[in-house]
Order: sequence, then C-alpha cells, then structure tokens
Amino acid sequence: MKILVVGNGGREHTLAWKLANDSAQPELFCTPGNAGTAALGTNLDFGATDLDGIRGWCAANQPDLVVIGPEAPLCAGLTDLLEADGIRVFGPSKAAAELEGSKQFAKEVMKAAGVPTSAYETFTDPDEACAYVRERGAPIVIKADGLAAGKGVTVAETVEQAEAAIREALEGNAFGDAGSRVVIEDFLVGEEASILALIDGENVVMLASSQDHKRIFEHDKGPNTGGMGAYSPASIVTESVLKKVKEEVYDRTLAELKKRGIVYKGVLYAGLMIDHGQPSVVEFNCRFGDPETQCVLARWDGDMLPAINGVIDGNLSDDMIQWKADHSVCVVMVAGGYPGDYAKGDEIQNLDKANAVDDTVVFHAGTALAGDQVVTAGGRVLGITSLGTDLPDALAKAYIAVETISFKGAFYRNDIAHREMKRLAQ
Repeated sequence: MKILVVGNGGREHTLAWKLANDSAQPELFCTPGNAGTAALGTNLDFGATDLDGIRGWCAANQPDLVVIGPEAPLCAGLTDLLEADGIRVFGPSKAAAELEGSKQFAKEVMKAAGVPTSAYETFTDPDEACAYVRERGAPIVIKADGLAAGKGVTVAETVEQAEAAIREALEGNAFGDAGSRVVIEDFLVGEEASILALIDGENVVMLASSQDHKRIFEHDKGPNTGGMGAYSPASIVTESVLKKVKEEVYDRTLAELKKRGIVYKGVLYAGLMIDHGQPSVVEFNCRFGDPETQCVLARWDGDMLPAINGVIDGNLSDDMIQWKADHSVCVVMVAGGYPGDYAKGDEIQNLDKANAVDDTVVFHAGTALAGDQVVTAGGRVLGITSLGTDLPDALAKAYIAVETISFKGAFYRNDIAHREMKRLAQ
C-alpha cells in the first residue's frame, strides 16, 4: 500500500508517524516532507502547493491514498483535482475548505446556521474599519480574511492597536491578498480549547479534546504564533460541552453547508472559547491543527487507516477510534526571533537522546537535512510530545526531552498546560 502525505510541518510528520505505525504497514511518501518524514519514507521534491507536480506524480505512481496536511493545497482545490483522476484523498473539497480559506465565509455560514460565535463586520476600507473599531471599543479582534499562515490575527487590547492592525493589512499589504479584506470580531471571553472531528459527509466522530497555546511568551503574553504547545485532554471540555459542540457547532454547520450544496469530508477543527460551559467558535480550520495533532494522535490507540477510509467511503463510525487513558503534552521549540524574522540552517543536536526519553517522540516541523545533519528550516522547529499516566507525568517527560535538545537561538515556553495545572492544584 502506497500513501502520499502532502506537507512539510509538524502535523505532517505526526500523520506520517501514525500511518507508519499502522498494521497495514504502508509505503510512505511525503512532499516535500522534512528531516523527520525522511526517516519514515521517501521525501519528494514538490511543494505542497505544486498542484500540477503532485497530480503528475500521482498519475505516474498511483498511490492508494493521499493525505493532505496543510490548508493551502486544500483551499487551492488539490482534493478535487486528484479525485477527478480517480485517486482516493483524505481532505475536504475546495468549496468545503473555504471554511478556513475565508473568515467572512465561515462567519456567514455560522450566522446562518445559528452557531454560537462572536458578532462581526467585514471591511475593505481602512477608514470605515477604524470608525467601526472606535464605535465598538477594545479589546477587539482583527483578522485577515484569507490564509495568512497563522499570522493574520491581532487581538487588540486598545483601539490604537486595532487601528494599526487594520492599516497594516489594508494599506500596508502585510498579508498580501489574504489581507485585502479584514473581519473585525468582538472579543470573546473565556478559555480556549480545540476540538477536531472526522466527518464523512454525514457522520461526525469527535476526537479527543486539547488546548493550544498561541502566544509566544509565558503567561500568554506577546504576539500570536502558529502554536507554542498543547496538551490533551483538556478538562474544560466536559461531556456537557462536548455534546454542545457536536450539536450546536458541527451538526448545524454541516446542515448549512448542505443547504449550499457543499458536502464536507475530512477533518474539521473548531477553535473554541468556552465561558461557563458554553462554547463559541473562534475559527474553523479544514485540517488537523498543529500542535494539537501531535497530542491527539499520540493518544489515538491503534490504527488510523480504518477511520480515514471510513471518511472517504462514507461509513465512519465511533467504534473506529479508541483512546489511550494517558495524557499527552507537546512542547514546541522555535527558532530565535520567531514569529518575526529568524535564522535557518542551524544544526540541531541530541535528537536521538530526546527520542530515547520514555513515551516521547520528537516531531519535526521546520527541519531539513544538510548531508547527514538535521538543521533548522522554519520558525517552529520541533514539537516534543510525551505521554504520561497523568498531566504532570507527561509534562515532566516532555521537558526532560526538550532540555536535552540544543540549537542556536532555541526558544520554548516553560508553562505549557499552566491553566490545567492550576486546576489540578485547587
């Protein structure tokens, strides 16, 4: 069995790792992959958005399955192109992926469906947008409408910060076409949580809960990043909350998409704010989260392929997925300067020692091979992921492994899961 994983980040290494450990023992290919995926299969030279290159390789090599990791190729329509060629694909269509491709579209769907989310308005004129912000006050959230690699969101504490973010996007072209329109949302109060679900067009199977840490510095300070760490499960996602998310978020969203002639098949990520047991949607992603994937898949007990095939074939069921009782933690190590400018090509040392820590896997994100040496090649470099009998156990293992690894300018947060640890101490 041949499987192609599209992408080169931590999410894709995690997916490749999970598939490599499947009892079907598939032959793995990754495009373009990273130093981590190179140890599991064959890396190809096509970029994740080189749709023609990927399509041509699939035509020549006829993989049994293509798993698309990142949002950009999904929003560009890679699933549709490959399915038209008779290739089995895990990942939503271009029309379905618009839930992530356009914040405005996602908000329109949620509003029409009655999904709990914040009030919003959309603007292309900076003066009108700034006037709206002055009227609403701060804190307030400014989002580039399109894909901005996790960097198009500003949680403005003041009106001045909000106006600067608006002008940066609409006048300064900070996010290119993705920022030619901004969505301005009311600030949601509560605690963040991430829920992923597999969807086969009809059936929804919820995956284990997790909580991401978006800000670069400890105590959730500084600018947003693609994610500095995560843990699973998140106790704030109670059975009652999970039921509400299924009914009020997933069921309503899918029903509204169907009204629009869109069938959603793949994974759908709901970034949530939970306030006194009531979830509200902050954002949708049309793919696995990162670093949530590391935590969630580490806890997935057994094979993943039956569930993936269930999504594609339309016969997904809850019994296709079992969870380990263990807790998991992922600590992200980033390059110095991230999420701003950062260096590449720095040697990473002691990866083998870190991987030797009990119940720990070092997932590669921004890495590459320079000869036999693994070097940095991105802002988020590694996601060190550990399982433990409880959260403190998982945290202890993860940080032992993190402290083993070194590269120039390496940075990480020491307070992953700090909210959960406070709850445990009460």
